[in-house]
Amino acid sequence: MICPYCLKENADEVLVCVTCSRDIAVPATLIAERDDLLKKRDAAREELQRAMAELAMFKTKQRKRSA
Repeated sequence: MICPYCLKENADEVLVCVTCSRDIAVPATLIAERDDLLKKRDAAREELQRAMAELAMFKTKQRKRSA
C-alpha cells in the first residue's frame, strides 16, 4: 500500500507508514468509495470539456452570423 501522505510503498498489512509514521489503515470500503468518486470526477470533467467545446463552437457560429 502506498502511503497517501509521503507516497512511500508499505506492505499491505501495515497500519502505520514505516517512513512517516502516519496512520494508513483505511477500510477497504473507503478506498473503494474513493476510487468510485475519482471515476465520477473524471467523467464529469470529460463531460464539462465536451460542453465547453460545444459552447465555444456555438459562440463562433453566432459571431459569424452577426458579422
